[in-house]
Amino acid sequence: MQYETLRMSRKPNFYSEAVMIADVIWGSIGVLASALQEKKFSAVELTKTFIKRIELYDSKTNAILNINPKAIETAKKLDEDLAKGNIRGPLHGIPVMVKDNINTTDQMPTTAGSLALRENFAKKDAFLVKKLRLSGAIILAKTNLSEWANFRSVRSVSGWSSAGGQSRNPYALDRTPGGSSSGSGAAASSGYCPAAIGTETSGSIVNPAAMNGVVGIKPTVGLISRTGIAPISFSQDTAGPLTRSVADAARILTILAGTDYTDPKTGNSDKFKKNYFYFLNDHGLKGKRIGLAINYCGFDERVDKVIEESILAIKCAGADVIETELVSVSEIREFEFEVLLHEFKSGINKYLAGQKLQNKISNLKDLIEFNIQFSESTMPYFPQDIFEMALEKDNLECSSYKEALFNCETVSRKNGIDKTLREKNLDAIMLPTAGLPWLIDFVNGDNRRGTSAAAAAVAGYPNVSVPAGYVYGLPVNISFVGKKWSEAKLIEIASGFEKVAPERI
Repeated sequence: MQYETLRMSRKPNFYSEAVMIADVIWGSIGVLASALQEKKFSAVELTKTFIKRIELYDSKTNAILNINPKAIETAKKLDEDLAKGNIRGPLHGIPVMVKDNINTTDQMPTTAGSLALRENFAKKDAFLVKKLRLSGAIILAKTNLSEWANFRSVRSVSGWSSAGGQSRNPYALDRTPGGSSSGSGAAASSGYCPAAIGTETSGSIVNPAAMNGVVGIKPTVGLISRTGIAPISFSQDTAGPLTRSVADAARILTILAGTDYTDPKTGNSDKFKKNYFYFLNDHGLKGKRIGLAINYCGFDERVDKVIEESILAIKCAGADVIETELVSVSEIREFEFEVLLHEFKSGINKYLAGQKLQNKISNLKDLIEFNIQFSESTMPYFPQDIFEMALEKDNLECSSYKEALFNCETVSRKNGIDKTLREKNLDAIMLPTAGLPWLIDFVNGDNRRGTSAAAAAVAGYPNVSVPAGYVYGLPVNISFVGKKWSEAKLIEIASGFEKVAPERI
């Protein structure tokens, strides 16, 4: 099958006569950082290279909402620091993008994809953005997303927002880039940046990773601060990296992890975080016991073939693969939606009140009224039924919320991931991350067949999604899920799998 595609050769060539050659875009963070320190090119030249690529190609993918007007200025300062021998951190001079539900202060609004927030200029960086800057990163741009992180309608279209329009998959421009970190996944895949930050409540990092053929890490909830991120769920929200390699994802995760005393969930982060880069291991599968969740397979024989080939590669790399079952998505969804509705109402009211917007939108009710007033622009394809359901919910002290939260934790943890890992003495659970990228459909909305993120998302446990193969040139990823705080082991396993997986195209 032939698709209109943006994919290009990934083979880097840093020794070309011209530094501005497009090959630079495919370099890993480590290669780019070394080249910067060796003065092969400057941070300004590197930043301009990525901006040029965005200008050339993002009219097709529409992954970027705003390019940072201060990016070149920041790069120049970093070059000056480097000339003096002052290296701020491991990302010194490296351009990174963040999803546009994450507060930044570089004259870019934080819209969450909504026209209601187009004048939302944050007064403070999100905690994770501060950590990126301290590491020497350049915030290159804000990426498009599924509006309100795909929590406005049950008939939503992933990758569409009223603020940014429709993002598209670089492997096939008529197909979805996944949601809700759509732009972040497409940007990393398209060579617009070496790394992008996404957020996930229930699949919004790992699904775009799968749709765009990149690596995505959804960490343990509480490893990374959510302060300064437009919320959905206190119990499930987290940020995480989308990159073209496990190594780069490990680098970014190491930088983002850490305790933030304004986010109580991160109270144990400093205790459990590690330098995840040290756990990269070409032989990381050797001696591991990997459980294949067979009840998550069988929805598409072509995806099953990729899984079968992955199993063979995993076994050849020295791991045992044991068939098992994991709690089903339907069992989890029964309780999850009730929790999300309650937590969204509480969280978004606090977030909007704290932003002090000029248009006076300070709570969910105001947001609903704005969308009604400007419905031609804000709701041309799907309604705001989830907003309306959330508005009717009581506070977080009510019994219906507490009961649903207890059931979520019991089903996904005790009777779910923990049980499966313990009964088969597993190091990780393997399952297809999602089905194939579906055609963008403004009439019917998304077709999420094969999505497997719910168990790890609701449990708050880590999920690492890695490219595993292709069907008609469309990417297929597999996920490795583990117990709480097991990112180091999952990265070891994922890096071992990456070594034996097919080369990315």
